[in-house]
Amino acid sequence: MMNAKLAQIAKIEASKCYHGNVMGAKTNLQPISDLFPYSDSWDVNNWDNCWCAAFVYWCCIKAGYNLPVRYENESVTCNFAGCIAWEQWAKLPETNYWINKNERPEIGDIVLFDCIFKNEENDHIAIVIGFDDHIIETAEGNFNNVSAIVRRPYDNVRGYIRLRWRT
Repeated sequence: MMNAKLAQIAKIEASKCYHGNVMGAKTNLQPISDLFPYSDSWDVNNWDNCWCAAFVYWCCIKAGYNLPVRYENESVTCNFAGCIAWEQWAKLPETNYWINKNERPEIGDIVLFDCIFKNEENDHIAIVIGFDDHIIETAEGNFNNVSAIVRRPYDNVRGYIRLRWRT
């Protein structure tokens, strides 16, 4: 099952301590940021506290999902380094990957959150690696600018993306 593989890879990758510029240490996000095209105003040093979606993309690629950097549909407003792109893409009729927040998650689902870091919708994304009736456990990029395994209540869940392997 591909989603179990995604969860396993995400857990391993989150444990590798990817980080932005923290505690005097230079960022080690270069392998993740290399997946996304650069512009003059955007390089790895601008990723501080802004790389959770890129981490999810990194894990999906490592798990064998063939995702473009940016989905070619005008309804998807940015590349997969932005949280909003994941929701816009998942809700398209041709993908139909969106799962309502009131449904029970599955291991390997991608979870979108509201109001984790800012008082804004769609401000964080992670991969589900465990859950019970009260807590969701996730592998995340950008938890205080470091990758981590995090346990959260369901309060801020916006919804889930359940990828399906397509041949």
